[in-house]
Amino acid sequence: MHPFKNTEVDQLKKFNIEIVRLSNKKHQYDFDFDNDFFAEFENSLISEGEGKVDLELDKSESMISATFAITGFIKLTCDRSLDLFNFPLKVNEKVIFKYGEEEGELTDEIQIISRDAHRINIAQTVYELITMAIPMKKLHPRYGDEDMEEEFIFQTDVEKEEAPKEAVDPRWAALEKLKNEGKL
Repeated sequence: MHPFKNTEVDQLKKFNIEIVRLSNKKHQYDFDFDNDFFAEFENSLISEGEGKVDLELDKSESMISATFAITGFIKLTCDRSLDLFNFPLKVNEKVIFKYGEEEGELTDEIQIISRDAHRINIAQTVYELITMAIPMKKLHPRYGDEDMEEEFIFQTDVEKEEAPKEAVDPRWAALEKLKNEGKL
């Protein structure tokens, strides 16, 4: 299944890099993204944001090493107040495009591309790097000084307080003793 809404999307074509013509050395690229970029991905976790991708490709005979520096912001919803806020992006990641027989993803950091590939499109990689930057707890900056952990303290090893034993009438104690001995 293709991750984009349309198979040939103009918005994402600008993330194409013609690798067949690149010489074996370092190359610099700059890309911009905005709301239209996120709209091209089905079931996107992000609908609003903008920023810049600085990309350094280091091409060799066997692979292309890509260093992504992504800056900007995305709009998130606070888990506590449900208010929208701008979450700053500062992503620095390295991805290896290794030449192989079949295209695919070997790990999160290593992607296999065909030896006869003329171009790579980095849009999906950029999108994934941005979504991986979303924190587990999305808190509006006004809650930045508070410690969320203090509000959710669960104690599992709570010792049960034993109810104080009431004084038992000695007659009932004697009967209980006989009952336990089986004499009743």
